[in-house]
Amino acid sequence: MKILIPGGSGQVGTILARAFHASGDDVVVLSRAPAARPWRVALWDGASSGAWEEEIDGCDAVINLTGRSVNCRYNAANRRDILESRVRSTRIVGEAIARAAHPPRVWLQASTATIYGHRYDAANDERSGILGGGEAGAPSSWQFSIDVARAWEQTFAEAVTGRTRKVALRSAMTLSPDRGGVFDTLLGLVGRGLGGRAGDGRQFMSWIHDQDFTAAVRWLIDREAIDGIVNVASPNPLPNAEFMRLQREAAGVPFGLPAREWMLEIGAIFMRTETELVLKSRRVVPGRLLEDGFRFRFPDWRDAARDLCRRWKALRSRRSANPIDPGYCRR
Repeated sequence: MKILIPGGSGQVGTILARAFHASGDDVVVLSRAPAARPWRVALWDGASSGAWEEEIDGCDAVINLTGRSVNCRYNAANRRDILESRVRSTRIVGEAIARAAHPPRVWLQASTATIYGHRYDAANDERSGILGGGEAGAPSSWQFSIDVARAWEQTFAEAVTGRTRKVALRSAMTLSPDRGGVFDTLLGLVGRGLGGRAGDGRQFMSWIHDQDFTAAVRWLIDREAIDGIVNVASPNPLPNAEFMRLQREAAGVPFGLPAREWMLEIGAIFMRTETELVLKSRRVVPGRLLEDGFRFRFPDWRDAARDLCRRWKALRSRRSANPIDPGYCRR
């Protein structure tokens, strides 16, 4: 297949591009800052039409991942960039698909599991899940993420692409051993003895192993009968305290200092991020994937954490002429 990935230069895009390229597919990433990669990378600005549209005509699938990272402080400028980067790129991709003489068979559009409400009582699937906004116990500052997710999906839904199937990916955090990714960051905290629970540790963490993520994306490309909203997450989200305990277990670290909410607020200022990313309870399950027969290789966090630790250590060892065990991920 020919796979076009707008905004594919980040962690998730690299995971997908690497997997499709390894399978022999023709991968083209659209990026604002093209760099040499094993696959082709073409220039675009994420906001206007241009020569990049030629890549859409005749391709098999478009996977749009474009959007400014939410791992930042939500000041006015960053809020504007977060929203506009998602809405504008989705709109122009839809317009390019509509104009194509030979449009792609399917358009997979990134969305986010954050669109669901902050809750502990039940899991959110695509049919019965409760969307966020004004729920009890959620700070008013969390409303911004819900507003962005709704605007993102609305723009996608409004795109008229009669010959192209559309799937919105409400994805949980994708965990891989790559440097700078979420797992790498969490493991760094674990290795420094800071891998305890965040806040009271009750908030659910939804996640997906990188190999299950790429398999689910390929599976959705191949399933002609599936369109609309699809949750892309492990079937077994778990509370933060248990999530971190199992990560410490996989890493061979017996203890992790907990962080109270006020500590997290101070830390978020210095790290230029938001505590919503770790304190919101995201209890999301992949109802449609399971109903339609998708089988997860890593449905449980204990096994996934062990595999990611093993691969993390192997990756660092290969990059060093004289590898030194950093003292964690020993198993």
